[in-house]
Amino acid sequence: MLTADLHTHTRFSDGTDTPEELLTAARGAGLTTVGLTDHDTAAGWDQAAEHVPTGMRVLPGAEFSTKHPGPDGALVSVHLLGYLFDRQHPRITAEWQRIVDERTSRGARIVESLVDAGYPINIDDVREKAGRGNIGRPHIARALIDAGVIGTVGEAFDGLLEDGGPHHVSLRSTSLIGGIEMIVAAGGVPVIAHPRARGAAAILTGPVLESLVEAGLAGLEVRHPDHDDAARAELVGIATDLDLLQTGSSDYHGGNKTLRIGQERTDDDVVEQIIERGATAPFVG
Repeated sequence: MLTADLHTHTRFSDGTDTPEELLTAARGAGLTTVGLTDHDTAAGWDQAAEHVPTGMRVLPGAEFSTKHPGPDGALVSVHLLGYLFDRQHPRITAEWQRIVDERTSRGARIVESLVDAGYPINIDDVREKAGRGNIGRPHIARALIDAGVIGTVGEAFDGLLEDGGPHHVSLRSTSLIGGIEMIVAAGGVPVIAHPRARGAAAILTGPVLESLVEAGLAGLEVRHPDHDDAARAELVGIATDLDLLQTGSSDYHGGNKTLRIGQERTDDDVVEQIIERGATAPFVG
């Protein structure tokens, strides 16, 4: 059966729901298992553990920001999901502290650039939108929406906040192989998120993915809103050949993206395999 959605975000990163609101939405969608995968943080785990509905379980995890070199040597962003790892592992805590420091500085620099260009936003408003999470581009996008500059978060990412755009500020990321090894060292289960979306599609070839299996890669997110039928068929073939787990997820962000929680799902048997491999236990309601 398909009753699990293993890729969701709360307001602890770039979503709009609290963990409780997200789990309430998941129950309404008929899900039995949810992967909580905020960007580069486990800050929402404790709240999620307190609000798991009866009969549901939560796989605590995160979506790690990594990069991998393309054929021309240029680094390309690849998102990496990790499930059921030890969040106190020293490699995890050190990486996340570095990211918090860099993202806080990066967000302020992007806002400063926009203000200098005449856009009517300010850093205090953006910090309020970020709440307890890291300042990210979606929070800046929401400020631009509230100021009437743009209409949607997607519009911001296709224009003012796009990579390489006029207000872009680069962020140093860990290597993809390093991220996989870090999750494995912490006892977790690494799965590449949306491998056929955006720039990652061009570099995550079959041979590259095979090399990542040697580093500890456990699975691919096959079913994702950004994957068409051809991409899904290709990924099923690669995952089968490499004996990788195949997951499906909505990449739910609450009001920040027009995605329904549970619109893409993971087979329950795959969930059980992830749980068997993980170092920590799910949160159970």
